[in-house]
Amino acid sequence: MEFEDLLKQHMGVLERFVKYKIGNPADGEDVLQEVCLSAYRHFPDLKDPAAFKSWLLAIVRNKCNDHYRKKGEPGKVSLDEVGEGVLAAGARGLTHGNPVRDTLERLPERDRQILYLAYFGELSQKEIAARLHIPVGTVKSRLHHAKEAFKERFTEKGTNCMKEFPKTMPAYTIEKGEGAPFPLRHEELPGMFIIPCMGEKLSFAMYDFPERVQNGKYAMEAVGKVSIHGVEGVAIKKRYENGKEYACETVYAALSDTHCKYLGGMYTDSQGVTKLTTFLDGGFEESYGIGENNCGFPVERIPRGLITESSAGEIAMGTGDLSDVVGRYTVALDGKRYDTVKLVDFQVGSGGGMLCEYYLDVHGRTVLWRRFNKDDWQFDRYGKLWTEILPDNQRLTVNGETYVHWYDCITDYVL
Repeated sequence: MEFEDLLKQHMGVLERFVKYKIGNPADGEDVLQEVCLSAYRHFPDLKDPAAFKSWLLAIVRNKCNDHYRKKGEPGKVSLDEVGEGVLAAGARGLTHGNPVRDTLERLPERDRQILYLAYFGELSQKEIAARLHIPVGTVKSRLHHAKEAFKERFTEKGTNCMKEFPKTMPAYTIEKGEGAPFPLRHEELPGMFIIPCMGEKLSFAMYDFPERVQNGKYAMEAVGKVSIHGVEGVAIKKRYENGKEYACETVYAALSDTHCKYLGGMYTDSQGVTKLTTFLDGGFEESYGIGENNCGFPVERIPRGLITESSAGEIAMGTGDLSDVVGRYTVALDGKRYDTVKLVDFQVGSGGGMLCEYYLDVHGRTVLWRRFNKDDWQFDRYGKLWTEILPDNQRLTVNGETYVHWYDCITDYVL
């Protein structure tokens, strides 16, 4: 019975790994059965039972890779395939000389990739879609975003200066917009606003209400590629500063065609011990887990009816952690107007309910982010209800219960 006991002990890790790697639940069940069968057959070959977990994970990695090979799903096209020869032959960019190349090199990898294919490779949108194995509609949206990103950086003549956040939250209004919410692709890492791709940088600031005073700011940067338990992603340096304290930690995240998710995090505690947690470890869900089985945020965003908002602003939803688009809004912030959709993200958490509002523009970038706490959130810690702590702040009604506005965030995207 030794095999059955060991398998039962590590089944949770095994299931989480398969669900992370295989998006389709039915395919995941098939792969899981293959792993268990293969492990049973080869268990007599395992010399050290203490190595069972790593041995089992090696099997599941191979089975997941076999699954994708059988389906014939492609990998990503490497920029190395474009090469200097194509750059030399492309007349449209090189007439500007080095500034163009320098600007391209500072773009996120995915933006560089599609611009190289379109302008240096001179491929049609249909040919790019076939090359990258994505719909033509996705090519159009990615190409538009990449051109806008290039235009912005090229105008800056190779510089990407970090703008200073105001000490007081800029004035803003939120009004119900006209028409239905527009579909969009939201690739930002939940709660951190950076797109987890190499070359991406972003800063954001937090503002306490009702004083509207800045209480800290974060600088985020994707600094390297990682592979965690066979899942490819990036390491993101997260630097926090509130004027008195300065802290740095690293989070690991991955962006796929369907989801944006955390893979883990690393920080140093007060004793100087560096601690790392990954999606296979206990406690991961509390700190980083988002979505069913830690699948993360879906990137294609349309209203799914999971969360609804009445004309009076009351929110209704089911149970558990949920996120959904609930409406279209015009946000006027610091003299600028943005056509946005509102994404509501609800998490139960260990301290009770908390709700976040993302106001996203047509490019899928956060214009404004707002945090609300359930009235008794973390009551054991604070000893008061939030209607008592922040009596003057806005309130929401969610499933008939009161939630209180806590703080806001804006990013350098809107500065």
